[in-house]
This record gives sequence, structure tokens and C-alpha cells, in this order.
Amino acid sequence: SPPGLLLLTSFLLHMEEGRASPPRLVCDNRLIQKYIGEAKDMEKRMGQCQALPVLTCPTVLPLVDFSLQQWKSKSNETKRREILCDLALLVGAVAVAQGQVTQECGARQLSQLYQHANSFLLLLQTFSWEAGPWEPGCSPRSMEQTHVTGIFLTYRQLVQGKLRFFFHDLAQDLCK
Repeated sequence: SPPGLLLLTSFLLHMEEGRASPPRLVCDNRLIQKYIGEAKDMEKRMGQCQALPVLTCPTVLPLVDFSLQQWKSKSNETKRREILCDLALLVGAVAVAQGQVTQECGARQLSQLYQHANSFLLLLQTFSWEAGPWEPGCSPRSMEQTHVTGIFLTYRQLVQGKLRFFFHDLAQDLCK
């Protein structure tokens, strides 16, 4: 089964009716560590692909660095929306890169990255704390990238950074 499907399934199995409640995903720290490990593995495997082309049409990637102090001052809903914006831009960048990378190794890794990033995007769209569903149209800080490996680096940094801290913050509220 595709790895992204595992993420989505594990999340959906632990939702409460009416409002998604991600107890297992956020309360069991081993899951986010697993996803961080998978992000590192994907990045490593992409780096091992031979003769990756430079992208002729650059992708636009979110800048996912953040100040921990500023992050802590935000509400969980604000954090969720920020991560959704980053993921939406990242998923779009992967789709652009997929159209330009025909080499089998690179195409396979991009497909896997697309599944993982899109699963997180769908997952975070399923729950909210404030009124109103998530709507695209945000404009996160971004940069252009012509190297496919940069897309994998951005994904790993997003999972290791904002997503991990977001799940940690949720755990404090949900895992008492």
C-alpha cells in the first residue's frame, strides 16, 4: 500500500465524528518520528538518482524556516493554516517537477513525495478549531528552485520543523 495511504488511514481511524481528533497521530510520538525518517529516506534516495535534470521551469517552494518563539505565540488554528499553505505550495511544486523529470528513479521518488505531502495536506484539511473550512489562497513566503533535491529538502524541513512542533502542541491539548 502507498505510504501516504497509511498516514491518511491511521488518521481517519482515530477521528471522532463531527470533528477530527488526531489522538494516535499526535499522542504517539513514534508516528511523527516515522514520517521524519521517511522524509529523510526519500531525500537520500533522490540524491542517489543519477543524472537528475535541472528544472527548466522552476518550482516555487515555501520557505519553511521559522522562529520557535514566534511559533509558540500562534494559535493551533493559525499554525494549521500556515502548514496547509506550505503543503499546498509544496504539492504544486512536486506536480510541476513531475512533469519535467522523466528519469525512472527521480519520477518514482517524486511520486512518493507527492503521495506523502498530499496526504498531510488532506489530513490537516479534515480538522479545524475555528469556524470555516480551510480555503486555498494563502501566500506563504517562497523561493524558486531549479533542483529537484531542493523539493525533498523543503519537505523534510517542513516535517521535521513545523509539522513536528504542531503535533507536539496538539498533543499537549489532546493527550492528557
